[in-house]
Amino acid sequence: MWTKPAAPGEPDEERLLRRIAKGDRSAFDQFYRRTSPWLAVRLKRRCADEQLVAEVLQDTYLTVWRAAGTFAGAADGAAVGWLWAVAARRLVDHFRREGRHRARVDAVASHVTPGAPGADETLLESTLSGDVGTALASLAPQLREVLQAMVLDGLSVRETAALLGIPEGTVKTRARSARLAMRRAMS
Repeated sequence: MWTKPAAPGEPDEERLLRRIAKGDRSAFDQFYRRTSPWLAVRLKRRCADEQLVAEVLQDTYLTVWRAAGTFAGAADGAAVGWLWAVAARRLVDHFRREGRHRARVDAVASHVTPGAPGADETLLESTLSGDVGTALASLAPQLREVLQAMVLDGLSVRETAALLGIPEGTVKTRARSARLAMRRAMS
């Protein structure tokens, strides 16, 4: 597990989220202390901007406080997967806002409206290059997002399924298809 494990007698993340949904501030504090170090590391793998990571962490935990009642998972790791899904969406939202702002500035400067790639593609391009980056870029988006979650973020099949909102079997199938496609592209 990636988060600080619960001490004997302490509630797990799922129970903490259910208590947070009822307005339990101490459960929120415990959830934050247990998950924020892990979440910060995961976000830093996607974004090198420390200030942006701090903003995303703040937005994520504000969302946790407000939306804990929407958590419906019952499987092990589901709460952490749900937390990562919230954080990943907040990060993409920040990149999109930044991209739109930058696109407007560039459009005014060049008098041409640029076609900006998606935030995930920008992150991948900056992270990976060469044959691996080219092979990854050639994958279908649904295959690429599974590989990103499982390989770059280190999520399990269950957590990837929770993050992407797809069945575990679909995650396994897409991961296998992605690996085969990568192998073909690199040979």
